[in-house]
Amino acid sequence: MVLQGALKNKASDIHFEPTAAAVKVRFRIDGNLNDVFGDFSPGTYHSILSRIKLLSNLKMNVRDEPQDGRFTINLPNKNVEVRVAVAPSEFGEVVVMRLLDPDAINLSLADLGLREDDLKIIEEQLARPYGMALNTGPTGSGKTTTLYAFLRHKVNPEIKIITIEDPIEYHLEGIQQTQVDKEAGYTFASGLRSLMRQDPDVILVGEIRDKETSEIAVQAALTGHLVFSTVHANQASGALPRLLDLGVKSASLAPALNLLIAQRLVRRLCKDCKVREKSVPQDLWQKIEKYVNAIPERVDKKHYLENIQIFKAPGCEKCNQTGYKGRVGIYELLVINEKIQELIIKEVGQLAIEEEIKKSNFVSMQQDGVLKIISGLTTFEEVEEVTGKINW
Repeated sequence: MVLQGALKNKASDIHFEPTAAAVKVRFRIDGNLNDVFGDFSPGTYHSILSRIKLLSNLKMNVRDEPQDGRFTINLPNKNVEVRVAVAPSEFGEVVVMRLLDPDAINLSLADLGLREDDLKIIEEQLARPYGMALNTGPTGSGKTTTLYAFLRHKVNPEIKIITIEDPIEYHLEGIQQTQVDKEAGYTFASGLRSLMRQDPDVILVGEIRDKETSEIAVQAALTGHLVFSTVHANQASGALPRLLDLGVKSASLAPALNLLIAQRLVRRLCKDCKVREKSVPQDLWQKIEKYVNAIPERVDKKHYLENIQIFKAPGCEKCNQTGYKGRVGIYELLVINEKIQELIIKEVGQLAIEEEIKKSNFVSMQQDGVLKIISGLTTFEEVEEVTGKINW
């Protein structure tokens, strides 16, 4: 019943949280935890917990240490993998179940929510035969979904695509996927070194987190391979100091990089209950016009300014009274041009590179977010939550 409710509500996670009197059940929907199911008595939860442990092949008699497991739900048209994490707490064992629904990541490039000009850049970069495209952002920002869409776009019987992931969360047709196994000594670095001998054309490295992995990935990009990966940074340009700090030589990094991406996910206004704001304050209207006019010319600003639509959503049954249903990405794309390459090689520092980026037709995540607000997709509150106060 709990699993059915979670799948129906398109939840990514189920949380069981014991308290002194009851066990709270919460679903993570569109990035936020929601009390949409109700509570269980301790007795009922004990039965549910035993069933979860049995399905996940966990030790039934262990209650004072963490355990991890997984099981699969076989549905008529798909299989949903469930990752289970159990941990002890004051009032009993806490359980979090991650639902790996293949429908959640079965997206094409067109489904990612990219503006037309950004989509064109992505398609051009994916057509390149070699080099590196890196995606940055915090956990849960949609990086894996985006890179999987890149891989699907590249699937072709004439090329070989290999991944090394930690762990493999979703299985992709037409792609060879491998998984890190630290106990066996199969790390990102050793695995990537091994994959290089498998004659790949395209390589996905789940994450670049150390010097050895970064150096091998850069070398792969320089020797005729298209490499996709993620790094921890808050903005697209933040990937540069991150990789240099890991020990990658600037003379190797500059020619290897094709594209840096940063992204966040914001909640999408519910299509069933959203209504257009009847009156937008004149000062806000003027701020929007000034803001959009300052965006680089590659964006069709005339189209956006002629079609400004600001919506609100009071909430309905379809969106559990939240006003939001689903999420949409906001992005910034940094194409590494010759001038930026020169600055990387000269190691002039981040500030000088940032100044050059401003001259390079760069559209920030916040600017993309504002364009999505005035297109009626999301709200000021959602964009400001992930990008900070809008710099009017």
